[in-house]
Amino acid sequence: MKKKVLVVDDQNGIRVLLMEVFSNEGYDTYQASNGKLALEIVRNVSPDLILLDMKIPGMDGLDILKHVKEIDVSIKVIMMTAYGELDMIKEATDLGAIMHFTKPFDIDELRLAVNMQLNNEPSSGFAVGS
Repeated sequence: MKKKVLVVDDQNGIRVLLMEVFSNEGYDTYQASNGKLALEIVRNVSPDLILLDMKIPGMDGLDILKHVKEIDVSIKVIMMTAYGELDMIKEATDLGAIMHFTKPFDIDELRLAVNMQLNNEPSSGFAVGS
């Protein structure tokens, strides 16, 4: 069965890019531009991994992360942020995010990280970013 990846970002260009990259990797891909839609997809589709932007108007990434973990604690979440806000990144990690990438990120590093997580390869456990 194909693994499912959900991309949550308010920037359309990033969603389109990541959808294309992970579709090409062989995953079923879904996208949401806001928290309400993201949580609807989580409930209906139960993705294996979510790429979640930290700063989304309305419900921010931390709120979305909290709700995702309430719905299904086993869903893996990688945070994406344009900000180097260490307190938010620490809070995201405390809430269950497995790693974060700082925008602009290296698309190959992100692709590699997602493949490692979805193929159950052991990760270093360290947050990755540029």
